[in-house]
Amino acid sequence: MRQKLVVGNWKLHGSKAQLEDLLADVIAGSENLTSAVEIGVCPTYVYLGHAAQILVSSRVKLGAQNVARAGEGAYTGEVAAQMLAECELVYVIVGHSERRQLFHESDTEVAEKFAQVQASDLTPILCVGETLEEREQELTDQVVLGQLDEIINKVGIEAVANSVIAYEPIWAIGTGKTASPEQAQDVHKTIRDHLRKQKEDVAATVRIIYGGSVKATNARELFQQADIDGGLVGGASLEAEEFISICNSAD
Repeated sequence: MRQKLVVGNWKLHGSKAQLEDLLADVIAGSENLTSAVEIGVCPTYVYLGHAAQILVSSRVKLGAQNVARAGEGAYTGEVAAQMLAECELVYVIVGHSERRQLFHESDTEVAEKFAQVQASDLTPILCVGETLEEREQELTDQVVLGQLDEIINKVGIEAVANSVIAYEPIWAIGTGKTASPEQAQDVHKTIRDHLRKQKEDVAATVRIIYGGSVKATNARELFQQADIDGGLVGGASLEAEEFISICNSAD
């Protein structure tokens, strides 16, 4: 049985003092969770080292929100996967819709980042998802599976087993809209069926989580779906009580 996973993506939020307070509350709340759920947080780059020190004796895993597509070189402002590995990280988000839309990251670039993360013995959280226009044109499957295939073509189907896939409908991020549990399940099942055609054991074991305005009020129904293995949580993860409530919904 796949262990549920709930990861908080803090995006560009928080001061050092806010991070300390939030982590303290998340750590305290996580102590009452069973082993049925794994929990992680992804602060901004500059606080990763400090967060790692705070989390060292807790069950809360640490992740980064982005990574460079290169291992080293003349790339001013970039952070390499191996550097992140030295910060005691477990997860790295790649291909988030905000990176794809605001920073124009292509599927090819996301695949290169995915490969860098795995080469550094970290676990990529690969984000895939469609815009509202693409959904209305019934292109969801084509878009989502195309993004996934770019990864498979780059690293191979076996490597997907050592990753997490996050389905995040772009039209439901930061808009207050959420895909219904049935809509989310349909896409999660499509992803898993696509993987199953290539490698049954990969499809059976890889965790596919949902990201798209996950809240305490909708998390339980989402997480009860057969192919939804947890959530990638944005704004709701900035409130410890709300975030732990979401984690409890996966427990």
